[in-house]
Amino acid sequence: MSNSSPKPMTNRRRAVLVEDDEAVRRSLQLLLHAQGYDVRSYALAAPFLLDPRPDETDLLVTDFRLPDGDGLGVLRAMHRTGWAGRAVLITAYPSPTLIDSARTCGFDAILEKPLRPNELVGALVG
Repeated sequence: MSNSSPKPMTNRRRAVLVEDDEAVRRSLQLLLHAQGYDVRSYALAAPFLLDPRPDETDLLVTDFRLPDGDGLGVLRAMHRTGWAGRAVLITAYPSPTLIDSARTCGFDAILEKPLRPNELVGALVG
């Protein structure tokens, strides 16, 4: 006799986090989880871009500089799949050119590192 039961449905929002710094990734993952998100996190862009579930994501939070690409490329790839969720870019290298490029690409918010938790929380809702 099997003692397994169906898993309860969850109404939690879903987020993807792409950040190469392990400590930053972990702290952002905990913060997003505390804000009601189920979080899938990646240290590199490539493994995320191979994930067949981009449409199962409500929020993208990505670093600009990644060892195998950049956050703009991550968002462009998601848009090619038809994804239209909220996107937040984080960077330690802000510049007017980057901010313009990020806005043109479709990022809803651009946040400078080091991040303050309240800035990210504010960016989640606009």
